[in-house]
Amino acid sequence: MARQVQRFTAIEIERLAKRPVEGLKYLHDGQGLYLAVDGRRAGPEARPTASWVFRYMMYGKARMLGLGSYPDVPLKDARVAAAEVRRLKANRQDPLAVKDAARAAREADAARAVTFRLVAADYLRANRTQWSNAKHSAQWETTLSTYVYPVIGDLIVGDIDTAAVLKVLRQGVADGKRSIPLWEARPETASRVRGRIETVLDYAKVKNLRTGDNPAAWRGNLKLALPARSKVRSVKHHAALAARDISGFLTALRAQQGTSARALEFAILTAARTGEVLGTTWREIDLAAGVWIIPADRMKAGREHRVPLSTQAKALLTNLQPEVADPAGLVFPGAKPGKPLSNMAFLMLLRRMKQDGVTAHGFRSTFRDWVSESTNFPTELAERALAHTVGDKTEAAYARGDLFEKRRALMDAWASFAGESTSNISELRPAAA
Repeated sequence: MARQVQRFTAIEIERLAKRPVEGLKYLHDGQGLYLAVDGRRAGPEARPTASWVFRYMMYGKARMLGLGSYPDVPLKDARVAAAEVRRLKANRQDPLAVKDAARAAREADAARAVTFRLVAADYLRANRTQWSNAKHSAQWETTLSTYVYPVIGDLIVGDIDTAAVLKVLRQGVADGKRSIPLWEARPETASRVRGRIETVLDYAKVKNLRTGDNPAAWRGNLKLALPARSKVRSVKHHAALAARDISGFLTALRAQQGTSARALEFAILTAARTGEVLGTTWREIDLAAGVWIIPADRMKAGREHRVPLSTQAKALLTNLQPEVADPAGLVFPGAKPGKPLSNMAFLMLLRRMKQDGVTAHGFRSTFRDWVSESTNFPTELAERALAHTVGDKTEAAYARGDLFEKRRALMDAWASFAGESTSNISELRPAAA
């Protein structure tokens, strides 16, 4: 290291810092303080960079401690900083270790300023792209905004404990004229809220924003403080029509005009979910092969699903198909061009039909009950028809096929049971939804 032992003036330092140099040059101000002038990255017209460093011996080795860049740190301030370093050395303290400890303390203080709300928002940004279903992301944001942020959203994420999580789950929600704890009033929603809090806190731990066990964990923690969901309230299933009444309902439905009626009829004949039906495009339909192929990105389980089309379902689609079908066109379009029917379309249709106690999703339950109670078709076949995920990992490993031809026989039988008469289908062209 080149040494130039002298005490500089502020004007000399300014001149020396601007002077072109080749390589790295150290200008010694005395007592271990140097101005490092670096011209290695300076172009033809660029000035060299300059910064203050303090050189000292510790544990038999030479060490360099940065004191800031010049001119951000002027000569006067650099000498004050150097004096503090010499004081630390005189007290047998390593200046570099002291600097590292101070930086760690600042980072810890910064971490303590991070709230649950900020961490949750960061988690959503990081994971939104990998969620195939936009509805899933929206549900996350809705439940957090409604139930979590008002209670713990502004708490430091590292300070959240089991008591804070319980405060969220026990907050009162309106149930008629009464206020009932969320965990008791809406156990399904509360369970999802708990799981999402647990995920955000796990994410915070990965980001080094908290330590220790997760206070939102169920096993060995909240399970000891809250009753099981099954003990709180009986699960309220979607209202479903009895299988014996499906034929009469389908006859009444076929007498209804409009795209909503045709879409609901198609949903019943295929035992499909509402969203799967409303988003159907002509590209997914192969009438010649009698199959509806729903792509993975439109399925709840994220896997492609093939639906065998019964004679009745094909007749319905044949009547709806335009002479020149746009592959990307919706089979059941809404009132606005290019937009599907609203998710409320089926509910409003059922209300017009005076079926207030029945839901569109409930027809899947009707189908499932019919298979179990009135047919000899195996349970596995019904689960595949409903596109339910096989729960047992061992069973899933062996059940790799989709049993398509066997499911075709099942759906043909279902369509026949629900109502064989298709003579009036050709007369029911869709009107406004």
